[in-house]
Amino acid sequence: MDGENRAASEEPPLPRKRQRKRVKNDDFRQLDSSDDDAPLSEVVKEKKRPNKVKSPTGPKDKVEMQENSGRTRKSGSRAQAKRKNNDENIDDTIPKKKKAPVKGDDAIMCHQCQRNDKGRVVWCKLCRKKRFCIPCIERWYSNMSEDEIAAKCPVCRVNCNCKSCLRMKGVTEPPKKDIPKSDIYRYYCYILNLLLPWLKEFQREQKAEKEIEAKIQGVSVSELEIQAAACSDDERVYCDRCRTSIIDFHRSCPECSYDLCLHCCAELRAGCLPGGKEVKIRHYEHRDKKYIFGDVSAGNQTHNKRSSRSQAPLNPPCKIENNKKDENSCFNWKASKVGSIPCAPVELDGCGGPNLELKCMHPEKFLSELELKAEKIVKGKDFSGDAFSMYPCPCFSSSGVVHSEIENLRRAADREGSSDNYIYCPTGKDAMQDTGLTHFQAHWARGEPVIVRNVLEQTSGLSWEPMVMWRALRERTNGKVDSEQFSVKAIDCLDLCEVEINIHMFFTGYEKGRCHSNRWPEMLKLKDWPPASSFYDRLPRHGAEFITALPFPEYTDPRYGPLNLAVKLPEKIIKPDLGPKTYIAYGFREELGRGDSVTKLHCDMSDAINVLMHTAEVEPAKWQMEQIKKLRKKQLQQDLDELQFHASLVASNSEASDIIENSCRMVVSSGQMQEEAAASKSSLDLISQERMTHIVDQQMEPNQHHLLSEINEPEEANGAHYQPSSLVTCEPGETSVGEKKVEYGGALWDIFRREDVPKLSEFLMKHSGEFRHIYCNPIKQVFHPIHDQTFYLTAEHKRKLKEEYGIEPWTFEQKLGEAVFIPAGCPHQVRNLKSCLKVALDFVSPENVRECIRLTEEFRLLPSEHRAKEDKLEVKKIALHAFKEIVEYLMKNPQSSSSELES
Repeated sequence: MDGENRAASEEPPLPRKRQRKRVKNDDFRQLDSSDDDAPLSEVVKEKKRPNKVKSPTGPKDKVEMQENSGRTRKSGSRAQAKRKNNDENIDDTIPKKKKAPVKGDDAIMCHQCQRNDKGRVVWCKLCRKKRFCIPCIERWYSNMSEDEIAAKCPVCRVNCNCKSCLRMKGVTEPPKKDIPKSDIYRYYCYILNLLLPWLKEFQREQKAEKEIEAKIQGVSVSELEIQAAACSDDERVYCDRCRTSIIDFHRSCPECSYDLCLHCCAELRAGCLPGGKEVKIRHYEHRDKKYIFGDVSAGNQTHNKRSSRSQAPLNPPCKIENNKKDENSCFNWKASKVGSIPCAPVELDGCGGPNLELKCMHPEKFLSELELKAEKIVKGKDFSGDAFSMYPCPCFSSSGVVHSEIENLRRAADREGSSDNYIYCPTGKDAMQDTGLTHFQAHWARGEPVIVRNVLEQTSGLSWEPMVMWRALRERTNGKVDSEQFSVKAIDCLDLCEVEINIHMFFTGYEKGRCHSNRWPEMLKLKDWPPASSFYDRLPRHGAEFITALPFPEYTDPRYGPLNLAVKLPEKIIKPDLGPKTYIAYGFREELGRGDSVTKLHCDMSDAINVLMHTAEVEPAKWQMEQIKKLRKKQLQQDLDELQFHASLVASNSEASDIIENSCRMVVSSGQMQEEAAASKSSLDLISQERMTHIVDQQMEPNQHHLLSEINEPEEANGAHYQPSSLVTCEPGETSVGEKKVEYGGALWDIFRREDVPKLSEFLMKHSGEFRHIYCNPIKQVFHPIHDQTFYLTAEHKRKLKEEYGIEPWTFEQKLGEAVFIPAGCPHQVRNLKSCLKVALDFVSPENVRECIRLTEEFRLLPSEHRAKEDKLEVKKIALHAFKEIVEYLMKNPQSSSSELES
């Protein structure tokens, strides 16, 4: 070897006639074949790089490692001579011939993936420009046939979900519904009729405070002048004690600008602690996975750590520094005999100095003048404020009996002696008609939910598959890339902790499922995705598609809806965040009891509409169902062992009783609570292992037991999958024939009536020890059983609720393309039966303004750091500005003839 090297080194160096062009490493990027979004110009086949040849400078040739080939080459005389001959044969004067691109009818470049190597394509006969390959049609447009694409391609249908079309700028705004002026006049009269009583009450509150101020100053009410508060239109003013929005009269400290609302002033004068009582918080303990899955011996061990798991819970207990010093400061804060109020003590963020001064944010006579104008309109001959409320609902006969055979009714409850067991369920086409709106109004005014079917039929058909939405968000830049494009912080429903996970892995689990190491289903969910940005800015195509799908746009359209009070805020006023918001979550058909993909029982701050845009069904295997059943028995045994201890905690939860008494007007004495806890304890002793097994069996599908009984029998092939039961609950008019699978919904809803809230709250307080929350710990503390959002009622809990209190919710399954209207003040919970992608939007209807105000009063009585404490909606501000705009409109348009109204 040494002799060969020496011989080669004696050869003369190669002449440098021409320097060969070097090829950069970046030019040899090999793309993954699965990247359908990559253009053809980026797909380069693997080649050998030109060998790097160096002239020998020493007595030996250098042996170089070729980066491309991975093998060792010698740069000896033979190799140099061969390269010399190749270089001499190259003639730079002859231009290289480039392969001409195929054009016209012979072109096979797919518009979706920008590839021409996937075989046959389907041309659009309408535009004669776009074509789609068969793999892309099967992957991204599975709901369309080749003939449909040939007749009108996705680009012509305006539902193309390729990368360039999804990120297209200048998306056309969805058309607004053409509403006649006569209808707008009727709508505004209807709103005025509903808001006028509230305005009068609001006016009386301010007059009472004005009289107190006149007494303090020793002058008459007519002589009193109220100072104007220094506040701009784009500024939000909150009470520093209860965090309620201030819209006009309030008291403020001249030295430290401490603001106090009129409600807190009234409570302080009555000798009560304003803004609710502060309580000491009990924190939840970290538990390991063994405890969560039913191991009673597992103690307070460190929570099972994962590199991507956040140790902070999703809804951590509120941190309230509560001590005797603060309590004494609260009790020492008192009003004088004449009604004057000093500034709050330093411990309560005040200065403890001078008396608070009465100030206003609007001109002093603003409300009185507004009320006089409204009264004048109401007395007019053309006022039609009762146009909707007088319309008879066609669901009822003249005697008040429900027409259950009507197609647009869905039975959702079985309350004895009640006429509201059915839910009005029109189609999307019905919602676009005037008669449909009037019928909707009849049910909505009674506080009933409404389901609108087939709303996606009104849209262009743009895909809502999560991967499509991700591609619409994904942007490749030379600088830093937003982290949300590659990973997201999802919520693990098992312990309610955040889990950072690759977004592609999350969406893969959405379609195929994920499970823990013991085969227990792993339920993850994303809330409000994409985060920290406007839905319309980040997903303009999907935003326009969602607006198009909204039924009853008079209420729901966030741009102009005449019956949506939230859109009537002036441009310069800061608006509340009403959505839309996207919720993406895994789902499981059977009820697990722990770790279910649920939205726990809560009340929204306003009316809401929730549309199911996409679902994916994940079918568990037989062996997984057997493992789930074993773990469920262990968990139920653990529940029974711990319930006795937690029942005593319920009896001692006196601070929760105080809050319930204030907010829900329920009086539950401690003696009664102890009796109920004792009764609950005695009932536990009667529950045997048989009863526990029966509870598990009730939550399994009917044919599932048959499958589980055959698990130990030989199977023909490994990996056999469990088939969902065909014996599911059918909707009215649906049947299940033989083994034919009945299509069931993606989410199970339970919506409670407003009048049932007191009994529902009492039930939750009584059985709070049976529920689990953060780290799968039993609930130790209840501030408000509904606003805490810590309870989910299982099938067994709902059975107990009806047995003990005689109430039950509207229960139904939301199917793909259905929009659910939830009235404000109706507690509701949701469990995902499939992987679901939902989009929700809040709005403020005139019928439920008073209910929104009532909820605001409940929120203000919660502890200071409670998750629902802040008045984010500012419904009084919305109502006042809407009332002002409507009065001005009706004053300018008084000449609406009665013939126009009747037509």
